[in-house]
Amino acid sequence: MNMISPIEAANDTDTVSPPAERHRRPAWQRGAVILVPIALLGADGVKLFDQPDAAIAAPPPASVTVASPLVRQVSEWDDYVGRFAPSRTVEIRPRVAGEVTGIHFRDGEIVSKGQLLFTIDSRPFAASLAEARANAASAASALTLARTDLGRAERLVADEAVSAGEVDALRGRVQAASAALAAANARVRVRALDVSFAQVRAPIGGRISDRRVDAGNQVAGGEGTGGTVLTTINALDPIYFTFDGSEALYLKTQRARQPGAAPAAVEIRLQDEAEHRWKGKLDFTDNGLDQRSGTIRGRAVLANPGYFLTPGMFGNMRLASAGTRSALLVPDDAVQTDQARKVLLTVDAKNVVTPKPVELGPVVNGLRIVRSGIGPKDRIIIQGTQMAMPGATVAPHIGRITVQPGAPAQAAAQPLAGEATLAP
Repeated sequence: MNMISPIEAANDTDTVSPPAERHRRPAWQRGAVILVPIALLGADGVKLFDQPDAAIAAPPPASVTVASPLVRQVSEWDDYVGRFAPSRTVEIRPRVAGEVTGIHFRDGEIVSKGQLLFTIDSRPFAASLAEARANAASAASALTLARTDLGRAERLVADEAVSAGEVDALRGRVQAASAALAAANARVRVRALDVSFAQVRAPIGGRISDRRVDAGNQVAGGEGTGGTVLTTINALDPIYFTFDGSEALYLKTQRARQPGAAPAAVEIRLQDEAEHRWKGKLDFTDNGLDQRSGTIRGRAVLANPGYFLTPGMFGNMRLASAGTRSALLVPDDAVQTDQARKVLLTVDAKNVVTPKPVELGPVVNGLRIVRSGIGPKDRIIIQGTQMAMPGATVAPHIGRITVQPGAPAQAAAQPLAGEATLAP
């Protein structure tokens, strides 16, 4: 007995059945024929998309530009803020009292040493001088008479016409008359000084302030601060620049200073200036730090022949801290920040990106000084840092670091104190 499967029976039925029978089949039987190709197509699709990862093409290495650090001689500076002060300042006070009869300067002008500034009524002092001279003449006459009497007596001693006691008395009179004449002459000199003090002259040269009294006013005289202040004079050539420095900067400067070296150079920039055009040198450092602020006071001296600089003006000063030395320079925008560290992305011999922590210095002409962390032969990524990931392989192209003459000497957002300039 032959057994026939349901599929074969169905095929046989399709073979012999007339078209009418085929149309009377159920819909699911008619659709089975269509589902078979779709199922086959689905299996092929699974095979098409189920490819291994190696068959997918890897992206090409990132293209970056690398260059070795620029080696140049630089001069490093430390920054300070301070203000100008006169090299000398004098309060003009009269030495004698009296009425001001004349003023011989214009407020705010430049005066020279010895120039006449004020005149005080000298008539009382002239009268006192005349009296002193008369007393001196009287003392001189008394001395002459005493010497004559002594000479006459000494000639009569041999004849025993006068006693030795009388001769001694005459000698005493001569000495007393001589002392009286000396005192009278001293009073003459004092009265002459009073007459000269009636003319108030400039003790130093410089810019004078405005007058504090007008002609016709009575002023008090005296030594020290007892007299009336008439005006003040500031010596402005040379002029001082005073500033306060932190203990850290003081230690840095002291360690860098060579024994017997010349005073450190300073350069100062005013508030409306872009460059440090005022040159000078360090003149004075105080003998101790302020206990309250922890700072130490310093002073620089500058030539000011045109009297342009005036006391009280603020300025930004830079002080040469370490002299001239060789330094490695890289573009400032090549420096990356990794949390609290500063790093530079380098490319090794296998073109793999390697970050290196660095210690940075100031900016000079758009380039950042690197104090430590890299060498002069390292390949630094200067362009394409956004595409270079640490540990990734890159396609480096050789570039070159050059000085930017038009770049400012100091970056506006520079996070480090101090600055530097290229050595000539």
